[in-house]
Amino acid sequence: MSLKASYHTLGCKLNFSETATIASMMEQKGILRAEDKETPDLCVVNTCSVTANADKKGRQLIRSLNTKYPEASIIVTGCYAQLKPEEVAQLPGVALVLGSNEKLRISQYLDSWLENNGKQMEVTPSLSISEFLPSCERGDRTRYFLKVQDGCDYFCTYCTIPFARGRSRSGSISAMVEMARDVARKGGKEIVITGVNIGTFGKDHGEDFFSLIKALDKVNGIERYRISSIEPNLLTDEIIEWIAKESFAFMPHFHIPLQSGSDKVLKLMNRRYDTALFASRIEKIRQLIPDAFIGVDIIAGARGETPEEWQKSYEFAKSLDVEKFHAFPYSERQGTKALILGESVPQQERYKRVSQLNSLSEEKTAEFIERNVGSVRKVLWEKPTGIDTMHGLTDNYIRVESPLDPNLINKVSFVEILSLKPGQKELALGRHINNV
Repeated sequence: MSLKASYHTLGCKLNFSETATIASMMEQKGILRAEDKETPDLCVVNTCSVTANADKKGRQLIRSLNTKYPEASIIVTGCYAQLKPEEVAQLPGVALVLGSNEKLRISQYLDSWLENNGKQMEVTPSLSISEFLPSCERGDRTRYFLKVQDGCDYFCTYCTIPFARGRSRSGSISAMVEMARDVARKGGKEIVITGVNIGTFGKDHGEDFFSLIKALDKVNGIERYRISSIEPNLLTDEIIEWIAKESFAFMPHFHIPLQSGSDKVLKLMNRRYDTALFASRIEKIRQLIPDAFIGVDIIAGARGETPEEWQKSYEFAKSLDVEKFHAFPYSERQGTKALILGESVPQQERYKRVSQLNSLSEEKTAEFIERNVGSVRKVLWEKPTGIDTMHGLTDNYIRVESPLDPNLINKVSFVEILSLKPGQKELALGRHINNV
């Protein structure tokens, strides 16, 4: 009888890409994906550890899976497994713990575990990881996620990612282009370019990110690319101008981490830019691509963020002509330098600041959709999750709802933006346009 597995992902888009690759590898070994009402033999959990809360969510998920499927063996990988393997191994039901370097070699470790049938832990020290392991899958989604880079050399004072994923390393342009061509052969229309710090692509082997995106842009059959996130100091004027004036398939959509609108706090964080540089990037995008969607990451309540510095950060965020803030409360991470770099902000105050940023974000997103009402945009339609409606994303990242038309799934069509959906602040209603 074939084994069946369920897959569970916490964290970033990169994790989702890697989980989909793991599922594909398991299927090649004859391990089928468990359907919703089936009991899995294996539960694969790909964890996050960007915050203490992410660790907590990982523990809660593992315990709930053990309670729901007491006979199943739980395989845990991802950043939490890399940083705290012994802690993960002690959780109920955990049979196999794989670190970041072992994640996409799951097949070989699974063979060993099945043969020995005992608890196993395989984790390479993070700073010893040197190999890049690619992935490009969509899982049960419409869009594909292409991992082009992994790890980070920046060592921001608040962040554990270099310790969870190792130093920056990446694939070759030729290999990434071939993976994009494979997506096109499978009928994929959109690829999201993912990684930990993708702007550093190629630094380990003499290539660069700009050359990568120009090469990907030439792949026949791929209608859309999105850059998942890129550091402001690595999003050059050259890249912005190329997307605005020359690119065929890169969408008017940017995701740029700010982390703080206070220059003092940015220095404490060891970020590689100041607010003036960040503002100049936003202005450049607006100048050349007025209808672009810009999302921004920001942390509230970091050490050293006094009430005065918080007010500076909030006012700077408010001044930015952007569409969305992804706001996170600062999380104390063991072993990071931030723990000695300033006074701690009370937890309740951190969440209060996040709430203020979320309210600001909702206003900006709603205003952006309202500005687009009456416009006609191209939408890639996703697999429907409801009975009579379907959703898709415009080129400039507005989520649109429309009556279900199965013929449009994984197709790009013209849609008129009608209005915000009543009761929603980030969802628009749309109408199909047959002739444009």
